Amino acid sequence: MNAIVLAILVMVGLCLARVSVVFSLVVAALVGGLWAGMSVDQVISAFNDGLGGGATVALAYATLGAFAVALSRTGITAMVSDKALAWVGARRGAGEHTAPGGVKWLLFVALILVGAASGTVVPVHIAFIPILVPPLLGLMNMLQLDRRAVACVITFSITIMYMTTPVGFGTIFLNDILTNSVNQAGEELGMQVTTAMAPKAMLLPALGMLLGLLVAVLFSYRRPRGYQSPLNEVKQDKASRPQLSRKQLMMIGVAIVGALVVQLTTGSMVLGGLLGFALLSMNGLFKWKDQDDVFTQGMRLMALIGFIMIAASGFAGVMKASGAIPELVTGSGALIGDNPALAALVMLLVGLFITMGIGSSFSTIPIIAAIYVPLAISFGFSPLATLALVGTAGALGDAGSPASDSTLGPTAGLNADGQHDHIRDSVIPTFIHYNIPLILFGWIAAQVL
Repeated sequence: MNAIVLAILVMVGLCLARVSVVFSLVVAALVGGLWAGMSVDQVISAFNDGLGGGATVALAYATLGAFAVALSRTGITAMVSDKALAWVGARRGAGEHTAPGGVKWLLFVALILVGAASGTVVPVHIAFIPILVPPLLGLMNMLQLDRRAVACVITFSITIMYMTTPVGFGTIFLNDILTNSVNQAGEELGMQVTTAMAPKAMLLPALGMLLGLLVAVLFSYRRPRGYQSPLNEVKQDKASRPQLSRKQLMMIGVAIVGALVVQLTTGSMVLGGLLGFALLSMNGLFKWKDQDDVFTQGMRLMALIGFIMIAASGFAGVMKASGAIPELVTGSGALIGDNPALAALVMLLVGLFITMGIGSSFSTIPIIAAIYVPLAISFGFSPLATLALVGTAGALGDAGSPASDSTLGPTAGLNADGQHDHIRDSVIPTFIHYNIPLILFGWIAAQVL
């Protein structure tokens, strides 16, 4: 068995057995490295070398978590929650347990729009989730909304835009990574693609994502699901809550806009989160003596995501050092023969395994493009079909990996009250509803483009 396949199976098996994702990644890296013929020292060295790749992201998420907690301490999140609950409560229809469908769909659309904006015009990626989602848990409880459906909606919103739209993160994925990687791999073989071709090539796979979303919200998780009231929904006299003045609301707006502007101008989520936190703490929106406690709580909020991202980088380092990725593709080639349709399917499945281990489609494409492009050319795939194969193979697994920010982000928001399991409520639903249609529509794209 190939080392990557074994390592992914070990990681997934441990995660399904409710073992910590971090522990699962470490054990899977050790098993995969040893199976590939590496010594324990080599595995540890490769793992340590890979850790640095996730440190910057972990620190960024930690500071943004602190900013999110600081915002909640100002009372703005409680105010948003109260107004949303009051608005829905005033419009509840037939019975106590009847959820107004219009509000549910309005919430879904709002989450999709915000998620789409977070990857394009306001590129904060998943940082909006722990700020926006926890205050809405009370509203979701009132609607008896299945949070697995919400996880699918959020994952769709932060994935679909970079796959199809060359703005923000989409520019990085489609132009800087996908197009450039295919051109570098196909330069000597006579295949060259343009940036205008990438969105066209990814359109059919994106339709697969849309189909998966519709199945999730219309069929799989349509039924009401009850949750216990979160801790922050404890009934209390509204007069005891801090009342925000117009000046304070303006300062909160300045802090949010300032954090976004700094991130856009410097490209650093760390500096953006720190500025937003500093502006809130210096304007008396919460007590100065509480700022250390607020910052610590915020870092704790995002600590799990940070550690998982760091461990995933170490796991990817071991997989790359093992040399098992080219072996996986070469070994798969022996099964293909001269069948282009089977070749497309095998390449997509191999991409699924690689991305699930690495946890990022952005990191996967440069690795697989060098191998996939010559293989696609040998089977006679067109440049558009090759782009679709490489792009879909990279995106596969991003929505269903335990170590992907596309699943970690929704969990960070939906599990604020401890009632949303990362594996069973985020990873498995998104894996089923997105990876299966991605394979199907990616395969169709390879045949028709």
